[in-house]
Amino acid sequence: MIQIDDKIISLDLFTARFACDLGACRGECCVEGNAGAPLDEEEIALLESEWPHYESYMTPEGRRSVEEQGVAVVDEEGDLTTPLVDGAECAYAIRENGVTWCAIEKAWVEGRTPFRKPISCHLYPIRLVRLSNGMTGLQYHRWEVCRAAELLGQSRGEPLYRTLREPIVRRFGEAFYREMEACEAELRRMGEI
Repeated sequence: MIQIDDKIISLDLFTARFACDLGACRGECCVEGNAGAPLDEEEIALLESEWPHYESYMTPEGRRSVEEQGVAVVDEEGDLTTPLVDGAECAYAIRENGVTWCAIEKAWVEGRTPFRKPISCHLYPIRLVRLSNGMTGLQYHRWEVCRAAELLGQSRGEPLYRTLREPIVRRFGEAFYREMEACEAELRRMGEI
């Protein structure tokens, strides 16, 4: 584990190789699982205020789920998450050309909203965990659905955190990312990775 400020970072972020391969997985992370995507408290207001900008991109079932459950729900563990359609896929999931992705992100790509998508989705497979001491843990969430991404990442050879530079900077800032780079260099110097 590495500590930067009030963040505890799993060494996996420096040693694992990962690069999303939508051509292979077809966006199954938006469909599989037993809960929606984790949400930050401040994202609820964004989801509500931006609803008119991304709602038209959603499936009828997804819109109905949000209308019935709200833009966010509390899951079995007491965490805020995106609502699901019939206990399965994320309510914000859409399919195009056989690939599942996010209606919110589609609206963002088309310039209709400044909100790209929930940060947990953008950071995936990094999961943020609130630790008992108040710190935030950054962990690598391994999942069979993402096996193709591990293989592609291995062929490219870049550490997981480097392939997720954009969402890490979005969530924690450029200075934090530079600290991660310095940690990687030190770990290499010490022969830890």
